[in-house]
Amino acid sequence: MEFRIETTYNSEALTTMARALRKTARRKRSRRTRIWSVLVIALALLLMLPLDGEKFVLDGRTIVTGLAVAAILVALVFEDKLNGYIAKRRMLPGLESAVVTFREDGYTSETEVGTSEFAYKNITSIAETENYFVFIFSQNHAQIYDKRRLTGGSADAFCKFVEEVTEKTVQKI
Repeated sequence: MEFRIETTYNSEALTTMARALRKTARRKRSRRTRIWSVLVIALALLLMLPLDGEKFVLDGRTIVTGLAVAAILVALVFEDKLNGYIAKRRMLPGLESAVVTFREDGYTSETEVGTSEFAYKNITSIAETENYFVFIFSQNHAQIYDKRRLTGGSADAFCKFVEEVTEKTVQKI
């Protein structure tokens, strides 16, 4: 059995890949970071409030604290987009698109740079979204594949195939 997927590593794909990493390999760390961020925001807002009936004063300290709160909020809300953007900036030229062929003994990725062979044993987990499959290798490394450009079978058949060859369950996110 052989499947082929052509994937373009655009902003949508890289944002999805960052989200999949956050919800799988980085789950615990992400939860701790979010809790810590909310606590810091709450503390900063408390520090900005006037005490004992004093008037609210808009000074340099209040502006800096407000900007810090805004920066933390932006980072929390747009975390996946920011990580996707950073991944795009770090991507080597020629790796913007790939055609990947999946076989039972491994899979091959063809890009402008060259051809690479991969073994399924290195995959730690697999995630599936509405449009993508994400193979996760570590907290910082993953590969994404566009379901909409899959040939050789259906997305469900590919999902079953990948579960068999990797002996991992695909997590829907």
